[in-house]
Amino acid sequence: MQSIEQIRDLIVARFPGAEVTVIQNPGPAAQHSLLLGHAQARDIALFLRDEPSLKLDFCSNATGVDWPEKEIVETTKVKVAQPDGTEKLVEQKTKRLQPGYLEAVYHLYSMALKHGPVVIRLRTGNRTDAVSLPSLTPVWRSCEFQEREIFDLFGIVFEGHPDLRRILMWDEFKDHPMRKDYVEPDDYEWEPTPHDAVLTKAKGHYPAPGSTANAEGGM
Repeated sequence: MQSIEQIRDLIVARFPGAEVTVIQNPGPAAQHSLLLGHAQARDIALFLRDEPSLKLDFCSNATGVDWPEKEIVETTKVKVAQPDGTEKLVEQKTKRLQPGYLEAVYHLYSMALKHGPVVIRLRTGNRTDAVSLPSLTPVWRSCEFQEREIFDLFGIVFEGHPDLRRILMWDEFKDHPMRKDYVEPDDYEWEPTPHDAVLTKAKGHYPAPGSTANAEGGM
């Protein structure tokens, strides 16, 4: 199979000006990936599926990733004049805030050519009001339930998905449980007989003994 850099070069040759960035994986697996821009993501996906040298005809897995905002510390060296007229290299540290975003990550294989995976990524603008990505279900049908799961648990809205609705949580649920800042509720309204850890949390919402709510029956 061609390297991730060679695949990127194929894409750029077919789609001049397309946003395609190699994302290095520093881990032992070294499973590098391609970050695609939104504008041509679906056309590029079709190319990856149909290009004779690739034939990435099967998406085995699509998953979400939450990247909250984080503080980045950057170190630079600057020359500082000394009293004796010489200069000394001094490290200066600056801090900047990297905005958060969400990602959808797809693992692609070729059943025809027996190779893979090729990993592609789509990234949202932020984690709040720019959370839409183009759906790749029209390219690989196996993405349908998996994109619904990402929508349900991470909150990414897949434009062009044929049936985008929750798949694990119920329709009235308001949050996205796989986000890193998700906070579990203390009181589970859907738990008719709370027990174990749920019961311990729920007790904080029970009326205290002797409270007005308990005393009403004896008045």
